[in-house]
Amino acid sequence: MSDFVIFTDSSADLSGEMVSQLDVQVLPLSFILEEHAYFNYPDNRDMDPHLFYDRLRRGGMATTNAVNVAQYTEALEPFLQAGQDILILAFSSGLSTTYHSSLIAVEELSAKYPGRKLYAVDTLCASLGQGLLVWYAARERERGHSIDEVRDWVEEHKLNICHQFTVDDLHFLKRGGRISGATAVVGSMLHIKPVLHVDNEGRLVSTGKARGRHASLKALVDRMEQTAIDSGSLTVFVSHGDCLGDAQAVADMVKRRFGVHEIYINHVGPVIGAHSGPGTLALFYMGTER
Repeated sequence: MSDFVIFTDSSADLSGEMVSQLDVQVLPLSFILEEHAYFNYPDNRDMDPHLFYDRLRRGGMATTNAVNVAQYTEALEPFLQAGQDILILAFSSGLSTTYHSSLIAVEELSAKYPGRKLYAVDTLCASLGQGLLVWYAARERERGHSIDEVRDWVEEHKLNICHQFTVDDLHFLKRGGRISGATAVVGSMLHIKPVLHVDNEGRLVSTGKARGRHASLKALVDRMEQTAIDSGSLTVFVSHGDCLGDAQAVADMVKRRFGVHEIYINHVGPVIGAHSGPGTLALFYMGTER
């Protein structure tokens, strides 16, 4: 058994297999699709990602909910009772209230279990960017570092986790208030694809635009070339909104251009996909800056 437990939430978009390999605990966020509530489990037991995106393509509307304090308390307390310390790596506070709920739970449980170490970190990350940070944290733990050392490593390096995004359907960004209705209509007519990233405040912001899908995918890899640290030896994560072919194309570009061998691909989960839509494609890596 590990000296401490790493908790994250399902916005990290790690697969059930990866969760098992890393030996981490994942709290599921929830979403409502066409008036039915579901949990976003890593193993997709409540809803298959392909089905989720297919329903969005057919006009389905989805809303999402953060992890609340009660969920955190219920999940964390058994580990504290068993004498284990806990490090929480939470969804960006710039996109969700999940981190704020974790802080309240940590305060309450720390008072109840004063002999235990219980920390919450605002990752300022999303999707497999958050997943990549969890991956690095689990690696540091495996190397024998203490909970304090891993927490400090995460705090020091979280702003080096680069998130490069593009979306295929501008109308989902319009629904979330990211762009105006007029911009969505005109952009769709002209086949304009936004290029976005997660900034140092953990918010999804636009960094440019490209004409056409291929150009937008290439723009993600171009940005990686500008910011990646030791690109040939990096571990790279790619997430996609039910567009596996495009994800593999980006992975191939990364392999050809940088010689990267370790690339992990998984779905953008419903919690983020509800706001970014089908065709979302994101590239994550360790860089000099976001």
